[in-house]
Amino acid sequence: MYRNPAPTVDIIIELLDYPQRPILLIERRYPPLGWAIPGGFVDYGESVEVAAQREAREEVSLEITLQELLYVYSNPARDPRQHTLSTVFIATAHGTPVAADDAKAVHIVPLDQLPSSLCFDHAQILKDYLHWRQTGQRPRPHQL
Repeated sequence: MYRNPAPTVDIIIELLDYPQRPILLIERRYPPLGWAIPGGFVDYGESVEVAAQREAREEVSLEITLQELLYVYSNPARDPRQHTLSTVFIATAHGTPVAADDAKAVHIVPLDQLPSSLCFDHAQILKDYLHWRQTGQRPRPHQL
């Protein structure tokens, strides 16, 4: 039996109908509890792009347009439940988000008011995202 990391996606969703393009964070319904970027596991037979669009529909009730691939995060400690690797997309959306599925609540958050306490490695992901927004530079491979 092979033990492989589970593929996941995370989506930084910029809301186009609001000034200064805030992003969405969810409050997780299930452990680990706390704030997180919307996302989830990739289903068998599904591409990461399709998984990202499906997770956005399921968690925040929005149709998204994928804009950029930010990075792939694979630190074995990034998820306390199991070893995962996450393909992180930057996407845009119109409309009003509504919490559903794994999301207990949806929060529209200005980029200058991001919470310091986030689940998983999402604080690092958002730090990398802010750096990309300011400089256009994607993260470089991290040395563990």
